[in-house]
Amino acid sequence: MINKVVADMAAALDGMRSGASLMIGGFGNAGIPANLVCALAPMELTGLTLIINAIRRIDECDKALFDEGRIDRVITTAFRGPGRAPANFEVQWRRGQLGLEIVPQGTFAERIRAGGAGIPAFYTPTAAGTDLAEGREQREFGGRLCVLETALRADFALLRAQKADRFGNLYFRGTQANFGTAMATAADLTIVEVEEISAAPLPPEQIHLPGIYVDRVLQAPRLD
Repeated sequence: MINKVVADMAAALDGMRSGASLMIGGFGNAGIPANLVCALAPMELTGLTLIINAIRRIDECDKALFDEGRIDRVITTAFRGPGRAPANFEVQWRRGQLGLEIVPQGTFAERIRAGGAGIPAFYTPTAAGTDLAEGREQREFGGRLCVLETALRADFALLRAQKADRFGNLYFRGTQANFGTAMATAADLTIVEVEEISAAPLPPEQIHLPGIYVDRVLQAPRLD
């Protein structure tokens, strides 16, 4: 019998390792898997690569990941702390202790989608001719300059949804879905925290992400 619901955080994050790449869902505060993120620091993992829309959300969950230098590289669309003083991750980047790749948000989403679809790279006019395209191949199509972008994949995807059934089918509430559906397809292992576990299979009209893309589901309260 298929049952992707795990009993605790240890089972959810089993196999998480140093040097892993992690896609972490979320847009603003919607869909941030805060419980899973907070559980990473006590595991004493190092050399992690984070792929996330806004990196400040990691600090809002648990500052230890950056304070203790556990993150080596970040691929993100927004790299600013919440205050006037530089955040810890900004300081590390300026010191050359943190690798950083800034990606336009639409390109970020498409690179993840391409990773899940098995498309290794694609051309887009976004960022062509700007500093963000430095070092990348650029070509003209129909008289318009485009930049070659490579797909993004990760070892793990950490997501949050409103509801799941034992098959791993997911229901997202509103903008909670954001990058989650694409990230689930582009990761080797997808782990999802949810507020509700449905005793019955979710009806088809409520399934926003089929369970075939989900490996583990953990019921966890929302952390504000």
